[in-house]
Amino acid sequence: MNALSKVEVAGDAAPRAAAVVRPPRLPDGRWHPLEIVFWLLPVASWFLFPQYLVLTSQIMIVGLFALSLDLILGYAGIVSLGHAAFFGLGAYTAGLLAVHGWGEPVTGLLAGAVVAGLFGWIVSFLVVRGQDLTRLMVTLGIGLMLFEAANKASWLTGGVDGLSGMMVSNLLGTFEFDLEGKTGFVYSYVVLFLVFLVLRRLVNSPFGLGLRGIREGGRRMPAIGADVNSRLRAIFTVVAVVAGIAGALLAQTTQFVGLDMLGFPRSAELLIMLVLGCTGRLYGALIGAAVFMIAQDKIAGINPTYWQFWIGLLLVCIVMFAKGGIVGGFANLLERMRERKENK
Repeated sequence: MNALSKVEVAGDAAPRAAAVVRPPRLPDGRWHPLEIVFWLLPVASWFLFPQYLVLTSQIMIVGLFALSLDLILGYAGIVSLGHAAFFGLGAYTAGLLAVHGWGEPVTGLLAGAVVAGLFGWIVSFLVVRGQDLTRLMVTLGIGLMLFEAANKASWLTGGVDGLSGMMVSNLLGTFEFDLEGKTGFVYSYVVLFLVFLVLRRLVNSPFGLGLRGIREGGRRMPAIGADVNSRLRAIFTVVAVVAGIAGALLAQTTQFVGLDMLGFPRSAELLIMLVLGCTGRLYGALIGAAVFMIAQDKIAGINPTYWQFWIGLLLVCIVMFAKGGIVGGFANLLERMRERKENK
């Protein structure tokens, strides 16, 4: 090939290379039609599956709990194995208030958020001091200590028998928490949506972009004047508040608080949900929680003994064949379809 031909080939390849390489897209905060459809699905389930209102409300609560972990794992890059500590604190706060005569749901929910957030702020000073493995062990250790403390203080928490005798008042003084789960469904849906709006605004803000910068290169962030530790403490406090809200919400809708709310298995299941859905995407946490809860309910109904085998198989398939989880794999598929359409 002569020199002129090489120049011609290089000239033809340049536009193609330029078409492939795209700058990263920054979040613009606009609502996509698929998002609106997503939030209409629970409304549709109210009419289509009225017998599953209790399960659907628990899916929404666990999804809110998964959102809290995704904020530090998917956006800030902090892995936590003791995240159930904040969930349990919120649950026990709302539960103890209800047991001792204060059963008003909204103020109990706020109290659970405040107690969990305060504890998360204190813990954040320990977490930000270390790196990945240190943070992992610190969160795990704190979760285990809080679990054993609650188990030891059976006179307060009920120990392994759980905290029973909760008397949750009517929501807004009007709506009673019924056995069919109608009030709990609406309550969970409204709380989840309101918290999601706040978190969506947070991750699309400059603060949220700063968290992604810490995840990708935390050592370089101080060069642009960003205080990494203060940002990590702030987001750790926020996620503790969200986890506390989720715990209090579950305690109020079920009117029972068990010791397992503080247990390590709940934190481990949360990581599985994020792997199934996708980390670093708010909808990934919600979809991962929904897939896990529905699969657990259906598989356990078919085979109560070996349901974890099928959950494990599902997890392996998602990791092997869907890069980035369900949401990530779907986003990659849409991107490839868009590129093919543009290249035609």
